[in-house]
Amino acid sequence: MTSQKNHPPLFSFEFYPPKTDEGVVSLQTVRNQLAALKPEFFSVTFGAGGSTRDKTLDTVIDIQSNGILAAPHLSCVGSTKDNIRSILKSYQDNDISRIVALRGDLPSGTLSAGEFRYANELVDFIRAETGDYFQIHVAAYPEVHPQATSAAEDFKNFKRKVEAGANAAITQYFYNADAYFYFVDLCEKNGIDIPVVPGIMPITQYAQLFRFSEMCGADIPRWLRKRLEGFGDDRTSIQAFGAELVTQLCQRLLDNGAPGLHFYTMNQSAPTLAILNNLKLKTDP
Repeated sequence: MTSQKNHPPLFSFEFYPPKTDEGVVSLQTVRNQLAALKPEFFSVTFGAGGSTRDKTLDTVIDIQSNGILAAPHLSCVGSTKDNIRSILKSYQDNDISRIVALRGDLPSGTLSAGEFRYANELVDFIRAETGDYFQIHVAAYPEVHPQATSAAEDFKNFKRKVEAGANAAITQYFYNADAYFYFVDLCEKNGIDIPVVPGIMPITQYAQLFRFSEMCGADIPRWLRKRLEGFGDDRTSIQAFGAELVTQLCQRLLDNGAPGLHFYTMNQSAPTLAILNNLKLKTDP
């Protein structure tokens, strides 16, 4: 963990583009509440094959117009170079200088990966097209990507993204800190020295968390799963327990040198604020 202690703290929050006018208003309220913590940036997701491209652009423009840097996600699978080139230009035209570069999943019914197969190819393309204009963040999987053929191959894929020009990494969420520590140690052994920021998922309801974890490959330890199941439909108890548990996880990560935290907010502010209040953190370094 020595290398991570040398990077400035980076705190950030992730949103998804609202689908309704009511959702837009709600997200603006959440954004303003979290902006008071002065995060490094807000990231905004990008649907499979660019299915929310316009909504992502609208959301990041709205965020930046209110004084906070925005980092749109950019998924490349199922897309073309011309399409990605057009998106990059739109971001440059709107003074957006951060990108979270991802492979993404194939849109339903699509058989071809398009002109990009892996995220490292997207990172390489962004660098070739725009030089150092963008600060590029990529994904990391301390518990191994669910589609990886092996842990070793998954790490090679991550290293390719770094070598292609990634500036920083954001991990998939996890509840086992040792998986993160081992991953960072592996990075150090392989000469990788970029910030690897832990992704944090607040726990607000069990069914939703289980569904997300099944899709993304995040492990819910058996003891945690049983505790959450034991609360039944008592959401108040789940949220109180979740806030305490995730606070302890965050504190352990920070105490051991993690260079900040990236919160998957699900467009809510209260669960994330509860954790940060417990940590007694001000995110402005």
